[in-house]
Amino acid sequence: MLDILGKRYYFFLFSLVVIVSGLIVLAIHGLPLAVDFKGGSLLEVQFSTTNLPTTEAITKIYEANGFNEVYIQRTALEQGAPEDSLIIRSPFMDDAMRTTIVNEMKTQFNEPNLVINRFESVGPSIATSVAQRALLAVAVSALAVILYITLAFRGIQHAFRYGVCAIAAMIHDILVVISVTAIGGQLFGWQVDSLFLTALLTVIGFSTQDKIVVFDRIRENSAFLRKLPFETLVNHSIVQTLERSINTQLMTVEFMLLSLALFGGVTLREFAVILLIGLACGTYSSIFIAAPLLVIWEKKEWRTWFRHATPKTA
Repeated sequence: MLDILGKRYYFFLFSLVVIVSGLIVLAIHGLPLAVDFKGGSLLEVQFSTTNLPTTEAITKIYEANGFNEVYIQRTALEQGAPEDSLIIRSPFMDDAMRTTIVNEMKTQFNEPNLVINRFESVGPSIATSVAQRALLAVAVSALAVILYITLAFRGIQHAFRYGVCAIAAMIHDILVVISVTAIGGQLFGWQVDSLFLTALLTVIGFSTQDKIVVFDRIRENSAFLRKLPFETLVNHSIVQTLERSINTQLMTVEFMLLSLALFGGVTLREFAVILLIGLACGTYSSIFIAAPLLVIWEKKEWRTWFRHATPKTA
């Protein structure tokens, strides 16, 4: 039989490398928050030519109107098309200031038909409220998961452990998504916006479902394989659900998200990639993180983590 639990510390090490790499980037550069969470304005304009103005030229227009912190991203509205649009993020501005800046662009760059594809402005107080509610949503989701699993598994010994291990694996998924987003923010200009929150909550939901499937099989096997060592029982349960978990995830979600990431619109690409990685991570953590944590807790392996092996006497 495939011995998954025998290699559990290799899986933990792999997750640790991914998470720590992202957290280092996060500590250095911070989380790339969009206007939804930190306040500010986003202006997306489309030019009639692919000869876009330089970043310096756009920045000068903003600075002349009192905006010193400006982030500019070049993009295209259609997949594979030449870049013809600019996404400009700046501190908060009202409609009158937007009109002034857009008019200056039209005049300076000789673009009378400059098109405004998107304009969003969020004040600091609203952004703070959104961020607080986002954290509350994640916290409530975690509490609901641990309560549900504890109640659903109350018929078996140490039911509370299943809920705690599910939450630990869910935190693992959240950290991986945040780490990947932090790295993507530096490499591709990703930002944490309302779509990111939607992706994160979706990952939590799918991840919880996968963990319940694995844990439920452990519960079923505990009824008639109770004589087996707990590690063997859990490993047997993982192997039984392995094909179902992977195939279901691939066939129902991952292929669709991959298509959306490759051929979808520019505005949805970041959302699709984050969701793709997050859901794959949810399946991974159900098999290689949550269940192994149950075994570690059952065997109390932390007692020997920092001890040297005792040499055997002849």
